[in-house]
Amino acid sequence: MAKTAQGAKYRGSIHDFPDFDASQDAEALYTAMKGFGSDKEAILELITSRSNRQRQEVSQSYKSLYGKDLIADLKYELTGKFERLIVGLMRPLAYSDAKEIKDALSGIGTDEKCLIEILASRTNEQIHQLVAAYKDAYERDLEADIIGDTSGHFQKMLVVLLQGTREEDDVVSEDLVQQDVQDLYEAGELKWGTDEAQFIYILGNRSKQHLRLVFDEYLRTTGKPIEASIRGELSGDFEKLMLAVVKCIRSTPEYFAERLFKAMKGLGTRDNTLIRIMVSRSELDMLDIREIFRTKYEKSLYNMIKNDTSGEYKKALLKLCGGDDDAAGQFFPEAAQVAYQMWELSAVARVELKGTVRAANDFNPDADAKALRKAMKGLGTDEGTIIDIVTQRSNAQRQQIRQTFKSHFGRDLMADLKSELSGDLARLILGLMMPPDHYDAKQLKKAMEGAGTDEKALIEILATRTNAEIQAINEAYKEDYHKSLEDALSSDTSGHFKRILISLATGNREEGGENRDQAREDAQVAAEILEIADTSSGGDKASMETRFMTILCTRSYPHLRRVFQEFVKMTNYDVEHVIKKEMSGDVRDAFVAIVQSVKNKPLFFADKLYKSMKGAGTDEKTLTRIMVSRSEIDLLNVRREFIEKYDKSLHKAIEGDTSGDFMKALLALCGGED
Repeated sequence: MAKTAQGAKYRGSIHDFPDFDASQDAEALYTAMKGFGSDKEAILELITSRSNRQRQEVSQSYKSLYGKDLIADLKYELTGKFERLIVGLMRPLAYSDAKEIKDALSGIGTDEKCLIEILASRTNEQIHQLVAAYKDAYERDLEADIIGDTSGHFQKMLVVLLQGTREEDDVVSEDLVQQDVQDLYEAGELKWGTDEAQFIYILGNRSKQHLRLVFDEYLRTTGKPIEASIRGELSGDFEKLMLAVVKCIRSTPEYFAERLFKAMKGLGTRDNTLIRIMVSRSELDMLDIREIFRTKYEKSLYNMIKNDTSGEYKKALLKLCGGDDDAAGQFFPEAAQVAYQMWELSAVARVELKGTVRAANDFNPDADAKALRKAMKGLGTDEGTIIDIVTQRSNAQRQQIRQTFKSHFGRDLMADLKSELSGDLARLILGLMMPPDHYDAKQLKKAMEGAGTDEKALIEILATRTNAEIQAINEAYKEDYHKSLEDALSSDTSGHFKRILISLATGNREEGGENRDQAREDAQVAAEILEIADTSSGGDKASMETRFMTILCTRSYPHLRRVFQEFVKMTNYDVEHVIKKEMSGDVRDAFVAIVQSVKNKPLFFADKLYKSMKGAGTDEKTLTRIMVSRSEIDLLNVRREFIEKYDKSLHKAIEGDTSGDFMKALLALCGGED
């Protein structure tokens, strides 16, 4: 079994089997494979219940008792994915890794993803054991084989990782952190072309603790995460390798949780990846992987395996998984540590928000007004010109164009655009031409019009706007519809949901910093309302609910981050997940939106955009609303979060999900391909 540091908690899902008897196990396996057909259930039950060290002893006993090789017999008796999984479990980890790498290098083409996964994630000791195992098993030099099968900077970084010489000293020099940040910045963002050697040297050799501080400082200094610079400066397999290294530095279990999710999502399962990770992490950090998986993807790893695989193969994988985090009473408390670190990061990160649409240089409202008039005059409409002008001007410039258009031609530009354009393109262009506060007011009005209310739109707007934006929306709503926004919400919603929306619509959120004593009190209220507190302050339920709503709707963002951290410390749970579990309906959705917005507003919008385009059919209204409203605020940040979470650029998603002039206009707002 893998050794754990003294005092450290064992985080594997497979343990040494009590009352272990290698000879008895060898006999049981021999019996299971004797005669016609084999008892697969008995084989999987035994092998997945023993630690790797115990399996090696069983192998040795099998040879002593029967003069036969256990792995060879298992290969003969079993087939397909189940055979690959069981045989993988029977090899020592270093030999299992060696076999995976040998397979990745053999035949036509190289499995670069396998090389990246193994070499980016293993410790120095594991790398040394892997190199020795490869030499022992295949009488070949692993470094020579990798050099013979790869090339360029990708090859150089693999060779650096193969040395297993990453620094392991946790004492960090602040001066060296600053120097590395400067060197990485100068090697990438500030350089014409990229100095890949600096990226290779720093990311391939520095200790994990040092690099985490480098990544934090890089974000503070440059306003962008190191991942964004790697994507912008590197390409191909080299880029993928460097991103994997960064992910493993930040959190190796999170890297594997993501790999497992991608191995099972969508059509078809990447069984080789699934097997390799379940085998290699079962005695190292499977519990951490499970917890992060549940936090990140809102479903348990156990359930995803259950729904994506079948037969004995499924049973064996579920045994390695070691438990279902969705089961009643299983609330994966250790995931709270991940949540705590997430809140900590969101509290220190001061990322500069950037839009994708900026004021045009050499702006000439007169020329733009004339060009728009020409594009709409006569037979047919020149949509291309309209898109180019409207998407490449700031909103303030668009208002100047509207005024100039009226002065020149005595016509209302909005009315002309409305009569010339149609469908999704018309909604998008007209939205861009409205001042942001009037646009939001209109979206709220439409959400409350007709039969049924669009609660999601109400939540999205009111839970994410600043005080100044909310106050401007109130004025615009009154001006445009001769009714207060509060009155409209009162007549169209009800109950707790109405109270939440009206509270948000007052735009009275505090704007100061955090108050630690108050944060602890607020966290206690949240814990009692969500029914997971150990103690009770004795307040009645109705007044506690009002206090909880007040906390979420009126406390400042920095203060709420501290509240959510105190909540984790107090309860060992993440507030977002508890709200999802304990609440329901629109109230739950509103509270979750507030929490996500506090945590990471660009990520909240990235999720909304992804959901508007995934699956059959596109939610064009949500897509349009977010692209219009965030284009000058933080759409560049939304883009970065989108590619980080979904491994696909927003540009590509729009391209694959929309068409024609609507697509062209959206891509212009998107502002580039990541």
